Amino acid sequence: MKPAYTRLCEFLDRKMRMSHIYQPVMLQMLLSYGGRASIRRIAQAFLGHDESQLDYYEQIVRNMPGRVLASHGVVERDGDTYALGPGLSGVSEDERADLIRRCDEAVERFKQKRGSAIWQHRRPGLGIIPGRVRYGTLKRAGFRCELCGVSADERALDVDHIVPRKHGGTDDPEKPAGARGARSAIRTAALNSYC
Repeated sequence: MKPAYTRLCEFLDRKMRMSHIYQPVMLQMLLSYGGRASIRRIAQAFLGHDESQLDYYEQIVRNMPGRVLASHGVVERDGDTYALGPGLSGVSEDERADLIRRCDEAVERFKQKRGSAIWQHRRPGLGIIPGRVRYGTLKRAGFRCELCGVSADERALDVDHIVPRKHGGTDDPEKPAGARGARSAIRTAALNSYC
């Protein structure tokens, strides 16, 4: 066995401490792409595992474009599937390619017009808790949920503000939260309302 393989096996099997899927997914991407991958590609890999994001966008499909396109007769829904509306699937390959190009152009025009504001509704609160604060909070909590005690080995944990930023909360883990006798403004919590 080569030393690189042995070292990576040792890390994966014995040293890696996980509070989420990020480390093995990132290593998987690096290994899959010859030892190097862009931050964007790694982030896309995380997204591929994020069921909450998939659930969110499934709701978007049902509630927004699915309904609007159906009201125009462009699509029809059959259970968990959408299809082009009656008489619209019979296009040639060249026509299909042109229609896809037109869709791409419509997306780009919209993005140019609105900029990054089109995704602002997905930003948590007033920003993301910095990674070093998140890790420090998890470490302080012994990699356990501060609400129910479940371990990061058993359940994915997240870090949140006890007092939301929009109500004066802070990212400073040393400042008391002023809520429920908490010692810190930031706490760990199990994902998906486990507690």
